[in-house]
Amino acid sequence: MADRGLTGVLLVGGASERFGSPKALAIHGGRMLAEIAWDTLAFCDERLGVGKAADGLELPFGVVDDGTDVRAPIAGVVAGLRAARHDVCIVLPVDMPLVRPETLQALAFACADAAVSQNGPLPGAYRTSTLPVFERALAAGDLSLRGVLPGLDTLVVELDESELVNINTPDDITRI
Repeated sequence: MADRGLTGVLLVGGASERFGSPKALAIHGGRMLAEIAWDTLAFCDERLGVGKAADGLELPFGVVDDGTDVRAPIAGVVAGLRAARHDVCIVLPVDMPLVRPETLQALAFACADAAVSQNGPLPGAYRTSTLPVFERALAAGDLSLRGVLPGLDTLVVELDESELVNINTPDDITRI
């Protein structure tokens, strides 16, 4: 993978409305969700944590500020694609602790403009050349990543459903 040049983008700026506190700091298996996800992206040549610098989260890595008041994954994707040094970005939300590095690598290998799972746009692999499409959607107030996908050459990769579990509430952590 190293010869391909990958940027891992970890989204840590979510609203966490149903969770009640920042998900990045939540503990699963004795570790913060942010630590788990950061380690999952360790195969990438570059890793970026993207979120709201103003949140002041105490994380074991720096955070690239997404530069917007919008609390939606598209803001993080835009900031990650802007900051990336490599053409292909693997985007992982902090609230998916069961995703394995091999799964993300499969998305990277399949990436045309984009590669996503059967469940939707995250986790996903996106080329930096798609940045203008995401920027236009964000500027227009279209905050749905799903809404952007039809405008891209997107491949759907069938992934193991058991890895695609999202943590949305504190109870979800105890269930996985």
